[in-house]
Amino acid sequence: MENSTDISTIIKSYYDASDADVKRILAILNSQSYKRADVDDDFMDSDIARPMRLQLEYLKVQSVLEAKNIEKTIVVFGGTRVIQQERADLRLKKAQQAAAENPQDETLHYKVNVAKRVLAKVKYYQQACEFASIVARYSKENSHPPLHIMTGGGPGVMEAANKGAFDEGADSIGLNIDLPFEQFPNPYITPDLCFSFRYFSLRKLHFMHRARALVAFPGGFGTFDELFEALTVIQTKTIKPIPIVLVGKHYWENAVNFEFLSEEGVINPEDLDLFKIVETAEQAWDYVLGWYQQRKSEI
Repeated sequence: MENSTDISTIIKSYYDASDADVKRILAILNSQSYKRADVDDDFMDSDIARPMRLQLEYLKVQSVLEAKNIEKTIVVFGGTRVIQQERADLRLKKAQQAAAENPQDETLHYKVNVAKRVLAKVKYYQQACEFASIVARYSKENSHPPLHIMTGGGPGVMEAANKGAFDEGADSIGLNIDLPFEQFPNPYITPDLCFSFRYFSLRKLHFMHRARALVAFPGGFGTFDELFEALTVIQTKTIKPIPIVLVGKHYWENAVNFEFLSEEGVINPEDLDLFKIVETAEQAWDYVLGWYQQRKSEI
């Protein structure tokens, strides 16, 4: 854009304007109201523009996935703190060193115990990676259009699943979310299939929109949020059913007492059939395939 001196000259010539008129026109051009809506960051970030932001957040992702002919996904959830072996070993070592230097600090001893529990869940990082590799190999040979792994795009189990697809040379998708603390996308997502979301609701919509199955590994609030959202929309028949698999028997049977919910009458006994708890990647994939074979349907 021309500098103010150039603009003043143009205005003066265009309107044959006086210096006072030029000054007033410049004030108009520099006013907030004169900014075009699509380049007005303050307006686009305002409460009144929220409906438009929601539409755009849906449309951008939808347009990219449609352009790339991505029709079927396997969604993988799991904790950001379920990490690979080397990181878990290092975390425990640091926690033990800190506790040894301050033996009276109970918080540091708690962190040692947490680090041990994190180390015990390393196997689920490995299983998530293996599961995604199984899906990618199956997709290459059997699925047209192909199946794509889709994750929340972050570290931990999500990283493992994207890595499993990456190791097989398959594209995979990451739906990252803006958080108050920095969260970078993991390095194994296909670059032009990684998206950043402002709204959890739109992210959830895109998780479910093309999902042929949902596989949840041990995780925290975020994992539970996505899992129970999926169970709810299937239970209420808001969407067609898909297979849901929970990997990690010890974790899930202790984290959620599903039988108790049924006994209390807050869910129906048949709701326990909406998901399957397994231990390994192979068992998870066998269940997903069996679910579709039982219904004589293609995944």
